[in-house]
Amino acid sequence: MKKFFDDFKKDIKFKSAGPGKKLTEDTSAKPEVVQGRSSVKHDRHAPSEGAQRAGAAALARIEQHQKPKVHTSQDAIRTQVKRELEAEAAALAEKEKAAAAEGSKVPVKDPTLLSVSGVYFICPLTGATLTKSEREIHIKEAILMRFEEDAVEASVMMMHTFNKDREKVKAAVDIISKYVENICKNPTEEKYRKIKLSNKVFQEKVKSVEGSREFLQALGFTSVMLPIEGQEEEEEFLVLPEQSPDALELMKERRDRLQRGEPVRAQLDRQPQAFRQSPNAQRFELPPEFYNLTAEELKREQQQRSELVEKSAMLRTKAMREKEEQRERRKYNYTLLRVRLPDGNLLQGTFYAWDRMPVLFSFMRESLVDGWQPFELIAPGGQKLQESEDIALAECNLVPAALLTFAWDAAVQADIAAAGGKSPTLLKPELLENIRSLS
Repeated sequence: MKKFFDDFKKDIKFKSAGPGKKLTEDTSAKPEVVQGRSSVKHDRHAPSEGAQRAGAAALARIEQHQKPKVHTSQDAIRTQVKRELEAEAAALAEKEKAAAAEGSKVPVKDPTLLSVSGVYFICPLTGATLTKSEREIHIKEAILMRFEEDAVEASVMMMHTFNKDREKVKAAVDIISKYVENICKNPTEEKYRKIKLSNKVFQEKVKSVEGSREFLQALGFTSVMLPIEGQEEEEEFLVLPEQSPDALELMKERRDRLQRGEPVRAQLDRQPQAFRQSPNAQRFELPPEFYNLTAEELKREQQQRSELVEKSAMLRTKAMREKEEQRERRKYNYTLLRVRLPDGNLLQGTFYAWDRMPVLFSFMRESLVDGWQPFELIAPGGQKLQESEDIALAECNLVPAALLTFAWDAAVQADIAAAGGKSPTLLKPELLENIRSLS
């Protein structure tokens, strides 16, 4: 069976690399995308027959597969504006259709002018740096590789990660947990240790969830063809041999691991980068990944904004403007934030548009030598951001990019100075070692 895993490794071409690779290259270049395995190795015995069956089954499975009207004194004007906008939208839709038929002719931005080369992610299992399109397949491959080391862990990850319908997963987990509960309460009752695969509940609730059979096999269930009274043909069952008290305790522990399981998700690589003081700090050129819009939609949106902004602003109520702003913010997936530090240097990082305020403050603390000291972040327009507010970056108008200002807490700094202390050091050495100039 070892040959199976060796062949599997060759098939998926899984290349090793060290985890947590720092991105220090020129921002105009795409960070090296690597695949890695955990550097922590454990002494293990050869995989059990149950683990081998679970891994083989896992590989086989992968291979198969109308708005209320606002009444104001200017209703008549609003109606006219609405008609104009609808007409323009229809015209733009026709243009888009024509453009799609001929192929997109929107000029691509020069990569060397981009503020960041793209959006990247880190696999929590291997430490590999991945593009958005690479995330899913890489994580699936990494989970399948875990069958060789721990079939229970791998099948738990498989169930919680490979299936998008969380309700279906919960239902399958509940049923499998019931199987285990019945076996532990009635260890000598053979009927509780047999699962008929043609059973309706099993078919609809368990079999349809990827990884469920692999988990049962990792528990020790094996496939057996058994005769059925009143039938000529035998049927397939999953059968578990009678278990010892210690084995039953281990089965409960594995059930608990299944119940605690969570999907394995790639983490956003914030790509922290320090820049020297620059007059270009407020200039941002973002790659397409930052938007929910296509390149053609982005171009059209920019044209439409410049043509309609004055006319729309005159006619919209505050409520209408706020609603429109919310709609606008939903166009962005990510945001690129720069923070101007007291020494003039800049710190840049990538965030989800809907990351909450504590995430931003945590990023700053992790980048500072004296991050434990209180500090303030000030948004464009002088708005003071509050770490305690559970509010999204998009809701603070910090999308798709923004320049913030950093300041130490004045009262604390005054106390430090009065005591003869030094001003706190700013960025960590590893960031300063790779500081760059904004182009």
